[in-house]
Amino acid sequence: MCLGVPGRVLNVTEGDLRMASVEFGGIVKEVCLAYVPEAHAGDYVIVHVGFAISRLDEAEAARVFSYLREMEVLAELADGGTP
Repeated sequence: MCLGVPGRVLNVTEGDLRMASVEFGGIVKEVCLAYVPEAHAGDYVIVHVGFAISRLDEAEAARVFSYLREMEVLAELADGGTP
C-alpha cells in the first residue's frame, strides 16, 4: 500500500534540488520539494517516498496524524521507514 504522510516543513535548502527538513510527528526527515516549489518553512506537505507531492492546511494535517497514531504508522517512520 502506498501512503502519503503529512509533515511540517522546518527549513528549506535551496540548490540544484530544493530540499527541506520535514517533521512527521517528532521524526525529522530530508524531503525533496521539487514538486511543490511554493512550499516554505511552516507549511504542511504530503510526502510520498521522500518527495513532497502537495501542500495541505494544518487542520487537515492534524486530522491525518490522529489517524496515523491510531494505526501506529508513526512508529514505522521512527524505525527508518520512508514517508
